[in-house]
Amino acid sequence: MKTIKDILYKVSVEGVLGTTSNAVSGIYFDSRDVKLDSLYVAQKGELLDGHDFIFQAIDNGAKTIVCEEFPIVLVDGIVYVLVLNSSEALGTIASNFYDNPSENLILVGVTGTNGKTTIATLLYELFLREGFMTGLLSTVKIAYGHKEFENYHTTPDAVTLNKYLHKMVDLGVSHCFMEVSSHGIDQNRIKGLVFSGGIFSNLTHDHLDYHQDFKTYRDVKKLFFDSLPKTAFALINLDDKNGKYMLQNSGAKKYTYAIKQHADFKAQTLECEFTGMLLKIQSFEVWTTLVGNFNAQNLLSVYAAADLLGLSSLSILKGISELKSVEGRFYVFQSEDNITVVIDYAHTPDALFNVLSTINIIRTRNENLITVVGCGGNRDQKKRPMMGEKAVLLSDKVIFTSDNPRDEDPAIIIEDMIKGVPPEHYKKAIKVILREEAIIMAGQLAKPGDIVLIAGKGHEQYQEIKGKRNHFSDLETAKNYFLNKD
Repeated sequence: MKTIKDILYKVSVEGVLGTTSNAVSGIYFDSRDVKLDSLYVAQKGELLDGHDFIFQAIDNGAKTIVCEEFPIVLVDGIVYVLVLNSSEALGTIASNFYDNPSENLILVGVTGTNGKTTIATLLYELFLREGFMTGLLSTVKIAYGHKEFENYHTTPDAVTLNKYLHKMVDLGVSHCFMEVSSHGIDQNRIKGLVFSGGIFSNLTHDHLDYHQDFKTYRDVKKLFFDSLPKTAFALINLDDKNGKYMLQNSGAKKYTYAIKQHADFKAQTLECEFTGMLLKIQSFEVWTTLVGNFNAQNLLSVYAAADLLGLSSLSILKGISELKSVEGRFYVFQSEDNITVVIDYAHTPDALFNVLSTINIIRTRNENLITVVGCGGNRDQKKRPMMGEKAVLLSDKVIFTSDNPRDEDPAIIIEDMIKGVPPEHYKKAIKVILREEAIIMAGQLAKPGDIVLIAGKGHEQYQEIKGKRNHFSDLETAKNYFLNKD
């Protein structure tokens, strides 16, 4: 069992009251979860201050308190550790407690607005196919050693991250691919982790409810690359204007990939249809079942990262040809009456534009494109009219509906989206608050040969309303209707 001294290694400690030789049974930052003889880290959050719950943590068995200011009343027998930033300290403490697992495997982080899940998951699948013991930390799931766990945060908290990485190391996992969110970077959830590589996909409008402005959002992403060690690689998308910026202060080995620019790794799309596309990566041609220019970029980044990690070109290309689309990402099926249904997680203006543009490239224009889309509640409101505008300009009909309304009135969210619809396109817009009814209406409007895009929720198996997660799946709902039409 680790002592307080052991787990404070590399932590910037301002002061200690008590002995650091005591053993620590566990690390907690939620006072309700605290167990006997554990350490509690009091963090200052957006809504709550963990310092207000120090006494509750002690009542639940905490024997060590890490805090940014000592409590006015000190409890006998409790060790108090003063730090400048509790969130930063938590990351390092969690890594030390779990034997610094990131140092004992190859950890590659993927960051950007869109594509994180696809890139991380495809790398995971590719390395599994190559016979490596591989781990995945993604929005969709956490996976390793034939075990899968649900994940509700793109980047879990520091304790959870290190706990899973520790389990991976114990099982002999050699490579782990991980999504790194802007929230995870800003809240120091990845503090203390040692990355062997970092990948940048793109940067577009998202999370401005949290970061307030695009520059702050961009600079937070850049911190990830600034922190990479010299032994790591930094692989960035040169087609994105923010790509070079990510590398400015990075000491890592720098590499680029692009479709439109000259780069270390190049690709182009030779053919594209709903069943897949033919790509040219470097000087090789490969067929993939993934679709769209955005997926061409994703696959190029996968090829580049796998190359940098030592796989042969032949192995990578063979793997790419066998990889399937990630759950909820441009998933396509056909109804019995020849309606093409596309399910996609697109929940940002750029992602929605990419998916709709891909469909419009493939379609013949002899059919209608009907889009079902909404926006989440209690999130970035600025993107709502942008989503509305993209949807109507690139579709023949748009049904605006609920996404995860959370604590907001879904009707108001829909009206915010409608504000982006140009007046000459009002006739394209339909408002249906209940998402299931919206999907069914799309099916009723669609004729044989038409295309229906259901955007925004992708892999999610729930709809969050008034603090409760109710079971709901776009794919399940769509298949129930489109595959069982009379």
